[in-house]
Amino acid sequence: MASIVSVNVGRPREREWAGVGRTSIDKTPVTGPVHVGTLGLDGDQVSDTRHHGGPDQAVYAFAREDLDVWVERLGMEIPDGQFGENLTTAGIDVNEAEVGERWEIGGALFEVRSVRTPCNDFKCWMGESGYDATAWVKRFTAVGRPGPYLKVLAEGPVQVGDELRVAHRPGHGITVSTMFRALNGEPALLPRLLDVPDLLPKARQKAEQYVAEHR
Repeated sequence: MASIVSVNVGRPREREWAGVGRTSIDKTPVTGPVHVGTLGLDGDQVSDTRHHGGPDQAVYAFAREDLDVWVERLGMEIPDGQFGENLTTAGIDVNEAEVGERWEIGGALFEVRSVRTPCNDFKCWMGESGYDATAWVKRFTAVGRPGPYLKVLAEGPVQVGDELRVAHRPGHGITVSTMFRALNGEPALLPRLLDVPDLLPKARQKAEQYVAEHR
């Protein structure tokens, strides 16, 4: 059974290395039910609203199994929430979820909507936390397992131990990993994104531009 093993929230903290001078990547696990609204979890606040947040990036999920792979690569333990995720999952390959897939968790309904793009703030946070952050963005990108951003379709409470149930799978075959690779280094995959109904406008524009240029 797929489930939630940690629910993590964070508020802006001043950091000189952060692009806007503050960051919310430092997440703290919470116990008990947490309400999830259309803009995210109660107690969680986005710092860089230009590049993060909004309905299409309301909640970020990352798998405990993928964190454990990084434990082996980095040679250090990685706590839940270290990658800035709101929901740490177990028992499901979140990167093989299809874009548009819907998950029921607790009293809320989510849609797999977008993918995380690693940034310099992520690199600096890993370095500040004691990990080897050398070429971190490049290394993280090369793995191609970014975890999805989720849109909240129905508000409600979530908590540790909640089952994650796949309520709908679109069937087009475009996964989180495929979308990430298409947008980050494998542009030949971009035309496949057009098979996704209600694709994010920026992603659709990039895919359509690629198709137009390669006719």
